[in-house]
Amino acid sequence: MPAAALTVLADILVPAAEVVEEEPSKTLFYVLGGALACWAVLLFAVGMRSHAFPGSPGAKRGVIALSLLLVAATMASSIITS
Repeated sequence: MPAAALTVLADILVPAAEVVEEEPSKTLFYVLGGALACWAVLLFAVGMRSHAFPGSPGAKRGVIALSLLLVAATMASSIITS
């Protein structure tokens, strides 16, 4: 391969490698987003099967608290990993 072609190839690949190194890992966002989606599906499934879900005021507060925690953590991870 001619030297000029190698130089052009290097000029293309080096900036591409630098961009990849600058991006933070999005794994935390994907994990928390997946957990939030699973939680939503679980709440739907349990809520559709049980007319009195959640059974007590304490359980209601717990479901709300866990839902808010998952949403806030997912939002924070999206900001942190952007």
